[in-house]
Order: sequence, then C-alpha cells, then structure tokens
Amino acid sequence: MENKKCNTTKECHLTSIGGQAVMEGVMMRGPKEIATAVRKSDGEIIVDKRPVSSILNKFKFLKLPIIRGVISFFESMIVGVKCLMFSAEQVDLEDGEEQMTKFEKWLDDKLGDKIKDIVIYFAVFVSLIFSIGLFMLLPHGISSLVKWAFKLEAPIVLNLLEGVIRITIFILYIGLVGRMKDIRRVFEYHGAEHKSIACYEHGDELTPENAKKYSRLHPRCGTNFLLVVMFISIISFSVIPWGSNPFLRILYRLLLLPFVAGISYEIIKIMGRSNNKLVKILTKPGLMLQYLTTREPDEEQLEVAICALKNVMTGNKDDDKW
Repeated sequence: MENKKCNTTKECHLTSIGGQAVMEGVMMRGPKEIATAVRKSDGEIIVDKRPVSSILNKFKFLKLPIIRGVISFFESMIVGVKCLMFSAEQVDLEDGEEQMTKFEKWLDDKLGDKIKDIVIYFAVFVSLIFSIGLFMLLPHGISSLVKWAFKLEAPIVLNLLEGVIRITIFILYIGLVGRMKDIRRVFEYHGAEHKSIACYEHGDELTPENAKKYSRLHPRCGTNFLLVVMFISIISFSVIPWGSNPFLRILYRLLLLPFVAGISYEIIKIMGRSNNKLVKILTKPGLMLQYLTTREPDEEQLEVAICALKNVMTGNKDDDKW
C-alpha cells in the first residue's frame, strides 16, 4: 500500500518524531521525551516515559553537520538497548520468572543498579563488533580472496565488488532473521510504528482504524539509514588504495566509519523532510528493503504504537516538525 496523499482539509506536516520496535511494543522519541509502550501478557499496556537527554544540547560544536550524526548514532544505539531491556523485563516468560543464578546474585550484590549500565554499554559494544565483523571485515575478506584468485588490481572494481557483497550479506541477514517467530513480531511492531507516525503526519485522528490505512514503509526508517551507510561506504572506501597490507586497509576503513555515519545521517534528514521527486527516487531502494524489516500489524499492535506516540507529542506541532 502506498502512502496516502495529504488531505488539504487537514493539517499535515512532517514530524521529527521517530522510534523503533521492541519486544511486544514500540519506543517513540519526541523532541522532549522518550516513551516505550509494551503490551503485557494480560493485555495491559505499560509505558516507560523519560526526558530526552543528549550531549548535543551541552556543547554547541557537537551540533555541526556530520559530527551531530555520529553522536546521534551512538546515542540512538544506547537508547535503543535501554528500551529493549525495559520491554524484555515487561514481557512475561512462558515458564514464569527465572531464578537468579549464584553469579547473577553476586553481580547484583556487588554492582547493584550499575549492572544495567554495564550491560547496556557492553551490548552496544558487542553490536558494533558484530556489525563491523559481518558487514565490513567479511565483505573485505571475500573481496581480497576474489582479488587474489582473479588477479584483479583496479581499486574501483574491488571497492564496488566489496560494496555489492556487503549489501548482499545485509539483505540475506535481514531475510534470514525475519523468519524467526519472535523477530516477526518485532517487525510487526515496526510496521505499527511507521503507520502510526504516518497517520499523525497526515492529520488523521490517532486511532488503530485510521493508522492501518497507511503504508508500513517510511522514508526516515533506520533501515534506510543502514542502506545509505552501505552506499556511502562504497564511495568513501574507494579513496583507500588496495595495497599489500590488509591490516592498513581495514584500519583506514574503521577510521572512515564515523565520517560515513555522519554523512548518512545528514542525507537521511534531507530525505525525511523532502517531497522532491529526485529524493523520492533515491529513497525507493530503502523503502523496498522495508518490506523485509516490517510486517503488517494488527489493531492491538497499532494501539500500542499510538500509545507510545501520544506520550511524546507536545501538543504543539511546531515542536514536533522538522
């Protein structure tokens, strides 16, 4: 289903509000607050609400283009893990509450509430290492093998090959994990997040009945960001020569990653607030990829997403728009 055109009789605007799907729920981040709504097994919707806290508001130079993208990327990862942990705590396990092991009790006694912060930052670290290994080191390793096997020397060809392999691995990974039952549920909530935001942006009353009419695809989705990162990395890494030292090639790529993330952030911001025909063409691949990362939600899932959205709306649309 395509996004409905804006009704001229309603107040329509592109909002800056965004979010992510969590276990049996949705997190929404508004201009001032973050809300995570989760449906428990008894049907109750519980909401965790906290103010937006960003280092970007403390140091003006961090708001410079590209720099703000790097900071926002890492902050989003930390916020995302926190919200996932909250949702996991609310979802009842089928076998009831698990007993803490002796090691877990020891950690709880020694570290107390600090253990959550340690787990969060460790999870972010592991996620980064996994992503670098799967989407950067593995494609580069395969490209190096192809270079050796076919005696390829042209840097442009090798970088393009590496980029194609990277995108292929990414699509295969998304496709495979999407087959898991629990991940399918998360993808349904991802679709609910997009539909509820689209409903709000088009000026309709926020109800599950209205929201389900909209597309589950959205140009500001994190999936688009990741795909843009893939394409920008192809261009950025093309400046790195394919010398004989593979460790230097990998090091140069790691050093360029913040730049790639920063540029990608700026591009996504432009795409998210533009109705230009060229921009729509450029966003098409990312929108198509969202058919893999989203599923059609039911009305109960839309109700949860709308609950999270309403909790971050300020009541003043000038606060929420780009």
